Amino acid sequence: MPKPTKGPRLGGGPAHERLLLANLAAALYTHKSIKTTETKAKRLRPLAERLITFAKRGDLHARRRVLSVIGDKSVVHTLFTEIAPLVADREGGYTRITKVGNRKGDNAPMAVIELVLEPVTPKAKSTKKAAKAEKPAEVVEEAPVEEAPADETPADETPADEAPADEAGAESQAEGESAEAAAEDAKKSE
Repeated sequence: MPKPTKGPRLGGGPAHERLLLANLAAALYTHKSIKTTETKAKRLRPLAERLITFAKRGDLHARRRVLSVIGDKSVVHTLFTEIAPLVADREGGYTRITKVGNRKGDNAPMAVIELVLEPVTPKAKSTKKAAKAEKPAEVVEEAPVEEAPADETPADETPADEAPADEAGAESQAEGESAEAAAEDAKKSE
């Protein structure tokens, strides 16, 4: 059960507040973004997100529960057919509140509440968590195998393909040095 809010209600009484929030939710679903006071936006967010969660379920019972709150069939149809498929991959956080300064007349803090309809980009796993997740799997796989890795060779043996590469490197280095020496001799003779 939701915890009752303390202090004064929006609009005066609980019934008025319920209707006020239902109308704000209907306007949000119709226009995708509305400008209202910060207090109303913060009170609207849980209701609007709960109704979107019902719309994502998409069954008849969920539609009837949303209709009991909003009451306008066209808005509920928009919520179920247009908005719910756009947020199907999102696991919450369907709305965004942005503060936009104070109202000119009474200096009330204003905010824009809007639906977040952008596609979700999955987060990359952190390297620490990935390393911890992979470490136990590697230990389990390596425990039964007791062979020496193929990459390591004893110190006294050298692979046959490495020896010519070292000799070729030495030969090219010697050729480079002799060419430099010949160039220096030519400069001295001039």
